[in-house]
Amino acid sequence: MSSSGRINKMRISGSFSSPSSAHDDEDSDSSQNESHNMTGELHSHLEENMRPYIDLIDTLRSVGIHKDLALPTIVVIGDQSSGKSSVLEALSGVAFPRGSGIVTRCPLELRLKTVTGVNWKAVLTYRPVKASKQARGQATPLTHNEKKFEFEDPSLVERHVAAAQDELAGKGVGISDELITLEVMSPDVCNLTLIDLPGIARVPLKGQPEDIGEQIKSLIIKFIAKQETINLVVVPCNTDIATTEALKMAQEVDPKGIRTVAILTKPDLIDKGTEKSVLEIVHDKVIPLRKGYIMVKCRGQQQIDDDIPLEEAAQMERDFFQNHDYFRCLLKKDKATIKCLSIKLAQELVDHIKKSLPQLDDQIKKQLWDVKDKLKECDGGPPQDPKGAKQFLTQTLKRFNDQINSLSSGELILEKNLFAQLRAEFKKWNDHLNRSKISFSNSKAVSQENRGRELPGFSNYKVFETALQEHVAKLEEPANDLLSDMKDITIKHLLDVVNHCFRNYPALKNITVSKINNILSSQQEKAEQRISEQFKMENLIYTQDTMFLKILSEITNEQFSEEQLPMFDKKCKYSHMLEAHYEIVVQRMSDQLPMIISLFMLKETADLLSTDILGLLDGANVSELLFEDSDVSKRRKDLLARLDRLTVAQAALAEFI
Repeated sequence: MSSSGRINKMRISGSFSSPSSAHDDEDSDSSQNESHNMTGELHSHLEENMRPYIDLIDTLRSVGIHKDLALPTIVVIGDQSSGKSSVLEALSGVAFPRGSGIVTRCPLELRLKTVTGVNWKAVLTYRPVKASKQARGQATPLTHNEKKFEFEDPSLVERHVAAAQDELAGKGVGISDELITLEVMSPDVCNLTLIDLPGIARVPLKGQPEDIGEQIKSLIIKFIAKQETINLVVVPCNTDIATTEALKMAQEVDPKGIRTVAILTKPDLIDKGTEKSVLEIVHDKVIPLRKGYIMVKCRGQQQIDDDIPLEEAAQMERDFFQNHDYFRCLLKKDKATIKCLSIKLAQELVDHIKKSLPQLDDQIKKQLWDVKDKLKECDGGPPQDPKGAKQFLTQTLKRFNDQINSLSSGELILEKNLFAQLRAEFKKWNDHLNRSKISFSNSKAVSQENRGRELPGFSNYKVFETALQEHVAKLEEPANDLLSDMKDITIKHLLDVVNHCFRNYPALKNITVSKINNILSSQQEKAEQRISEQFKMENLIYTQDTMFLKILSEITNEQFSEEQLPMFDKKCKYSHMLEAHYEIVVQRMSDQLPMIISLFMLKETADLLSTDILGLLDGANVSELLFEDSDVSKRRKDLLARLDRLTVAQAALAEFI
């Protein structure tokens, strides 16, 4: 039979055999002992089968999986002075901090473990909000600055819990949502894990902030709103249950009462004549709760002052119900005593855990996939050893150079194609050149204005040169504009590669950006000089005769040859000759300028940048260059931590699914 089958079978037959009247006191001692032994044996079997499930959730919480998803748990809430501390004390067998005002100031996870061969042992752990000096006593810093206290004296619980709360929430009356875990191992405790939350404050006490009530409610809601949580609400019998703030809050998040258990405390303090009304509540006829009500009577202040042991207090509790005219019936129905409460809570928790395991497994698998995908966005980061870090830097710089060289060769590196943008700019330049080929219809007027001593009909070559030079000079400014536009496009693509390769390393990124700006500025000066030289060459007004005649023939639709040169100026209009040579200039400039700019601003820039980047390896401060952006480093660290705990959680769950 499976563990779950054994647990279910035992639950059906596992109720206590409790006396229903005061006459049962007359039973023989042997009958009572036999009943007690049977109950103890049954309880032992139940504990043995439940423990693996409770240990599983404790393990998951210990590795921190509760940071990623909600775990099945029992949360204890109640108004101030509702008797919460007394209930926990009775369940665990240890005294908790008591007093007026806020006693529980941090969530306290109480892990109770039945352990044979150990008289009594406790381990208290918590993670300080920030690194602090090692606390006095036997605190030992663990991973992530966690502190751990081990002790074997139950009387030290109150002191250690109070000290931990002071460190997490500050001395005084403040609260914190940082978790304190107290693990109690003893042969006399039940197997159970639950979380105690601060008592709900109605009116701020001296020294408390005005919004202390809202702070506490916000903290409580954070826990009880989760569907994976069983809400254990502590309510005094001597109050109007309908006005209990804790039960109201539980109803808000669990309106159908599906995951709420109520504990009725202080039954000895109710007014005479109200017993039947209290029984109506316990019998689920006032505020229905699917998981029902249990009544307990814990040690009162007088018993504490008289040092009544918890074992004796448990017997006194049972005697109280056995001898009560109205409440003795609750024993038979397993609705009274701390013992019944502990078994019920353990059963409820294990049931809840078993139902939640498939969903937990699915959630962990999904989150594992998500974390692995997100880790791909963050590279592995540099190794910690110097040799490995140097190799990592070399590989990183080489990868950057490969992308820069691919970029300058016209390969698609990122989403936008650099050469597609450059060709679009070069086409705009070509279109501008074509628009500048205006008709030289006014060439005759120009000729007259610049006519020298020559007789009519004779050409002045100087006029021809001047007209062309003036027209070509108008192209120099647009040419430099093209250079500037290409610089802007190039630097944007280079910076995209920088951000892609060095996004996690601000020092390396800043150095590279500085190098890009310096190289491009220098290359722009060289390109400007080369463009200026190109325009100076165009002032020479030169082309091959065959080229000039070919273009002239195309413009005039007449055939010109070198043999006609002596009579050339008598057959051809002056404007046609200007247009022919300017057409040659346009053709030269249309290709020459883009090639000049591409050479200086892209090809040579990429070569110079690659050389400079590899130069960083010479005498480089590797750790400084690979110093990571704090956000990226923290993100990777958080993702790796999540991956670790999710992996551990998945392995732990594999034994139960």
